[in-house]
Amino acid sequence: MQKEDLRTALYMLFSTYGPVLDVVALKTDKMRGQAHIVYRDINTATQALRSLQKFEFLGREMRIEYAKSKSNVVAKLDGTFKIPVTSSAAAVEVTDLQATIFGAPAPGSAAPAVSAPKAPAGKADELMKDAGTPESRGVKRTREEDEGSDSDVAMEEDSDEE
Repeated sequence: MQKEDLRTALYMLFSTYGPVLDVVALKTDKMRGQAHIVYRDINTATQALRSLQKFEFLGREMRIEYAKSKSNVVAKLDGTFKIPVTSSAAAVEVTDLQATIFGAPAPGSAAPAVSAPKAPAGKADELMKDAGTPESRGVKRTREEDEGSDSDVAMEEDSDEE
């Protein structure tokens, strides 16, 4: 059975007990044979759980349990949703060996900030005195072409028109 057909069948079955917010049915090895149905409130979920426990669906008996944690869909409706942070992105450590190899300070240690040298006070930007003279301008190079070689070589015609 296709995943979309399974989701539609589960939605039709469970929506008879109340409004279904989300149906999650995956066909991966970890999630095969499982589905998550999300209701807006616990009363509706309890009614569906009691009515459909041990109900035969697609040749198999259903075992229904409450979720162990709050669904992301419900958390977004409540306003309590927080984007999950992966542990690898949160805990980046630089070892002593890496710091010596790459020359970077270890995280958390504040290296002294290096700033650009300050301009002398009282002097504004000055134009170069010889910037506008013709002698200070660059000279455009001339194109060097070989006089002896024939650069105009006739191209061969295609023999497609036979």
